[in-house]
Amino acid sequence: MERLTSIEDFKAMQDRLVSERDYSKPSIVIPAGTCGQASGANDLIRVTKRELLDRGLTDKIRLRITGCHGFCEAEPSVLIQPTGTFYPNVKIEQMVRIVEAVRDNQVLDDLLFVDPATGKAVEKQSDIPFFKTQVRTILARSENIDPIRIFNFIRNGGYSALAEVLGKGEPSQVVEEIKRSGLRGRGGAGFPTGAKWELLANQQNGHGKFLVCNADEGDPGAYMDRSVLEGNPHSIIEGMLIGGYATGANEGVIYVRNEYPLAIKHLLIALRQSRGFGLLGDDILGTGFSFDIKLVRGAGAFVCGEETALMRSIEGKMGEPRQRPPFPIEKGVDGKPTAINNVETWANIPLIIADGAEKFAKIGTNGNTGTKIFSLVGKIKNTGLVEVPMGITIEKVVTDIGGGASGKAKIKAVQTGGPSGGCIPAERFDLPIDYDSLAEAGSIMGSGGMIVMDETTCMVDVAKYFMSFLKDESCGKCFTCRKGIQRMHEIVEDISEGQGTLEQIDLLEELALSVKDTTMCGLGQTASNPVLSTLQYFRQEYVEHIENQRCPAGVCKALITYSINENCTGCTLCAKTCSEGAISGDKKQRHVIDSESCTRCGACVTVCKFDAVEVA
Repeated sequence: MERLTSIEDFKAMQDRLVSERDYSKPSIVIPAGTCGQASGANDLIRVTKRELLDRGLTDKIRLRITGCHGFCEAEPSVLIQPTGTFYPNVKIEQMVRIVEAVRDNQVLDDLLFVDPATGKAVEKQSDIPFFKTQVRTILARSENIDPIRIFNFIRNGGYSALAEVLGKGEPSQVVEEIKRSGLRGRGGAGFPTGAKWELLANQQNGHGKFLVCNADEGDPGAYMDRSVLEGNPHSIIEGMLIGGYATGANEGVIYVRNEYPLAIKHLLIALRQSRGFGLLGDDILGTGFSFDIKLVRGAGAFVCGEETALMRSIEGKMGEPRQRPPFPIEKGVDGKPTAINNVETWANIPLIIADGAEKFAKIGTNGNTGTKIFSLVGKIKNTGLVEVPMGITIEKVVTDIGGGASGKAKIKAVQTGGPSGGCIPAERFDLPIDYDSLAEAGSIMGSGGMIVMDETTCMVDVAKYFMSFLKDESCGKCFTCRKGIQRMHEIVEDISEGQGTLEQIDLLEELALSVKDTTMCGLGQTASNPVLSTLQYFRQEYVEHIENQRCPAGVCKALITYSINENCTGCTLCAKTCSEGAISGDKKQRHVIDSESCTRCGACVTVCKFDAVEVA
């Protein structure tokens, strides 16, 4: 491996890589992140390699294996460059035809994405509704980069921003550039990144400073950080290198949960490659600047997303938050001044340096600049990762990008910010997505989870789920967090089982406010949001569960009954599926459900093809 000893060496190598590339040669791009591999991307890759070899096309057609492109609903997918032709939900037997079509410069119309609104096939990825409204500054780079090939990253402009700041030799100017961009931390509260860096740069410490990348993504339904780490790990390394130069830090840590094996694999490869080229370690590019990064694997505790608990985990201690002050910027990892930012924040740094703060600040709104990546999941047609300008409305994300409800039921709410976030009702979908607006509505931005719920979702059940999650994930250090969340879960559970009282609603609200006001760390202070937001917008559902012993959404098992209506054809499928033998009836005759034996598992509803099973 060629070790680069100067900025000139790096630029010469990058120029050589760019000049050697034949951009007229077509590329078959297969996204193979975790979601893609789970959907069958590895099979497509295997077939493509075989076909290119057998047909002698390896010199005429490239195969590029990348991370996730975002459209998880369409996985496994294939993108053809430079034409931008997009094939969704590709089957293994269709891959041979795609290779032949690329060879012959043809498009397979029958395999293209069909716009459900118009019924017409759409060839180019950029014209598909899911992609059309997005502003993809981070995710788009993954389409051009094989995450385990550093040459690929450098050819596409990688490490140019680092070379630029090292060449200028003005660390304070880098901090000012980040401040002018208006970038706010993408991991939670949205603290201005430039201000944090300035505080770290001003710290006088003879024992060194730390930078930390928080990749402990613990929100259910969120996978933005995992996708960026899998698809473009070098962008995180470059961002941290720039941050280290700007703040005077010489040590870095990427803290990633052990449940992300592919992200860890790609990170380890990227770190090894960067060190081998002299882009990481001592005397980087001969400038005298030294900075190294180590990878620390977390056990997956949700509380370790809180920065003081994360630092203790890095030090090999139990992941418990500590009181602040002193803040991490003053006393962090191993007692050294430490700045912590999440994956998406670090990925933005090279883009800001390369394109300029002004260009970055033009995207989004005043005080909320740039783009934000969300994992759009739930009762929505187009699930996946979406990157949109800050300030876009929830309605545009859910309807224009997400395609609206996945079933017949209308969309009811969106939950943002993970377990620490809140549920925003459909009538407030004109709300702009920014830190302040979401906080005003009773939710938070969080790391970017966005779960869409329809009318088949019970909001009492939602609150119960998140309280159950949080009581298990609480470290237990604060009494009000440990017992308060447990008691909130007990009350919501009672209500969901028809054993609650109206007085308990007031008690639940009072308890939620007490937990919010008296706990020490961010987990406890935001743990009440699911309860408070559902009480604010969906209080009537709580009342229905208590006064009428009824779950309007037909979810809470203790309050629902199953019956079979006249649509039943007597196909016997429901009876065969019922594990308790609660369904009886003769073939081709209407069946009956024994409510005493029924466990309300819902299997009969799932298998019935005639809408004959009713839930009341």
